[in-house]
Amino acid sequence: MILDKEFYKQDTITVANALLGAYLVHESSEGVTCGKIVETEAYLWGDPACHAYRSKTVRNATMFGPEGYAYVYQIYGIHHCVNVVTAPEGVGEAVLIRALEPISGIELMQLRRKVGVFKQLCNGPGKLVQAMEITRSMDGISLMQPPFYILSPDTYPQHNLPFEIVTTTRIGITQGANLPYRFYIKGHPCVSYPVKLKATLQ
Repeated sequence: MILDKEFYKQDTITVANALLGAYLVHESSEGVTCGKIVETEAYLWGDPACHAYRSKTVRNATMFGPEGYAYVYQIYGIHHCVNVVTAPEGVGEAVLIRALEPISGIELMQLRRKVGVFKQLCNGPGKLVQAMEITRSMDGISLMQPPFYILSPDTYPQHNLPFEIVTTTRIGITQGANLPYRFYIKGHPCVSYPVKLKATLQ
């Protein structure tokens, strides 16, 4: 089942946790790719690491839109990242999808990434975007309908195994680096990095 508007209306931290175990799907002209979300990061209003911290700009405008839409931006002039917009319209908050476990379309992911090692296909925000062929042109599109959407964790029972969530600090930022807004599935091989600082289990 595709996650609906009510799911994304929850507070951003709740969404960041609840997305773990859900499935990101992209139906492209080359084929369908699907990955289980195993790591996320939350970015909140008033958070100095959040793109919306200072004001609304052309780059971050999607963050201020309605919940359940994709916010796609470029970093370092090379890689793109995909986020899920949360919070009411006019409030800039989002959840970064940081790592996936490849579920289907794996050969296509390997071709796009030019990597054969399974756990390295989507173990980072730039990597998963390349593997799933998520582009800047997808910024602002709905995640609640094809071709780009998120399925609930119970969609694939064979992959929906019990797990514990690790809560820790985010990666690759200087401001707000002490905030415990990163969440991942404990012990999962496709997580981008192990614990950065002190972590807690939920």
